[in-house]
Amino acid sequence: MGGFFGAALKRDAISDVFFGTDYHSHLAPRRGGMAAYDPEVGLQREIHNISNSPFRTKFEHIFDEMRGTSAIGCISDSDPQPLLIRSKLGTYALCTIGVINNAPQLIDQYLVFSGGHFGAMQGGKVNSTELVAAMINQKSNFIEGIQFAQQVIDGTASILILKDDGRIIAARDRLGRLPVLIGKSEDGYCVSFESHAYQKLDYVDEKELGPGEIVEFSADELIQLSPPGKEMRICSFLWSYYGYSTASYEGVNVECMRYRNGEIMAEQDEKTGANQGVDYVGGVPDSGTPHAIGYANRSHIPFARPFIKYTPTWPRSFTAANKSQRNQVAKMKQIAVHDLIKDKSLLFVDDSIVRGTQLQETVEFLYENGAKAVHMRSACPPVMYGCKYLNFSRATSDMELITRRVVMELEGEEGLKHLDEYSDASTPRGQAMRKAICDKFNFASLEFQSLEGVVKAIGLDKCKLCTYCWNGKE
Repeated sequence: MGGFFGAALKRDAISDVFFGTDYHSHLAPRRGGMAAYDPEVGLQREIHNISNSPFRTKFEHIFDEMRGTSAIGCISDSDPQPLLIRSKLGTYALCTIGVINNAPQLIDQYLVFSGGHFGAMQGGKVNSTELVAAMINQKSNFIEGIQFAQQVIDGTASILILKDDGRIIAARDRLGRLPVLIGKSEDGYCVSFESHAYQKLDYVDEKELGPGEIVEFSADELIQLSPPGKEMRICSFLWSYYGYSTASYEGVNVECMRYRNGEIMAEQDEKTGANQGVDYVGGVPDSGTPHAIGYANRSHIPFARPFIKYTPTWPRSFTAANKSQRNQVAKMKQIAVHDLIKDKSLLFVDDSIVRGTQLQETVEFLYENGAKAVHMRSACPPVMYGCKYLNFSRATSDMELITRRVVMELEGEEGLKHLDEYSDASTPRGQAMRKAICDKFNFASLEFQSLEGVVKAIGLDKCKLCTYCWNGKE
């Protein structure tokens, strides 16, 4: 994933953009960057690797190194950004969020057409943000350029531009798979992926951009450059997993959705009696916890935290250099509360079950500490397809997904023709997949939220939601 934040103010904007960008740190683990515009200095830019250190520690000296009444910042899960671009449209700083599936084709087409070149990274890879800039620069103005880039990109691209006059252009991706929100204060305007990022800085909600909408703002005004499209496919996983609990998208708060989602799962288990004999309900922290609270509230089974994550020294399990180290870090983070585990039947709600590797280790850890039974619930439907539009659940192969692997073990290639049945718990194929996963991971029982259930919990029309990773429908 990734996130961005920008502000154009009547005062220095560095502090707001520093803190606003830092509030997006949950969205990506790799790089952070900031760019600013000052009339005397011009455009400035700084990028750091944040794989093993939080954004704020790498940018704590930014107040001495950068100044400007306009600035943008980003948290990136892939390429370094923002980039400084000099073109016929002027000099500008650029951030992007999303993924470009047809990057090789766009690069080849551009090189043949323009006779130009790209700066190459290791292995000859082209920075995806530079590729977006190349698409924008093919047109005579930013509006046409952004629209052209979003038209030719197979994937998703939300775009943030800081111009060399201090004005900021923000564009939500063509189908609105990701949010872009505008905040307003007495000092000016800001743009953000996460609403709480500007609310904590004393901005109030001004508007949420519609799909493909483009706006431009300074400290004094916000103008619409291009209206929103009618079709939207916002990512459902924003609420299920990677959105921060305090955020709201399309007017729907993440934490409240997760409570509703857990309640719906509990109602279903009550109908089937699947949660009989459970002593405690817990969440696989952190994003599974609010789903579990909703489940416990509805089922009246006590909520508990049978294990706690020790985050002061182990904040991220994915930063170690190799798999064995990552697994060791994951193990070190989990500390058991033995009185809540020994001889207890536990039901855990996880936000999703994608590959299942760490979940398997968590269940083994619980049994090692004396659990009588471990029941598992996934707060979303079975993930059957790797995401094509964002970097969540992206995989080298769909066979990395635990559901796909189990289907192949059960039925081979023939099973891939019946993925909809495997997703449905009421079918023989669906029951067989769940039993096979239980056997692999030693679950006492396993169930997934239904597609209808997660749509109900979000509360938006199904046609406005992207559910590709669950049902393969675009």
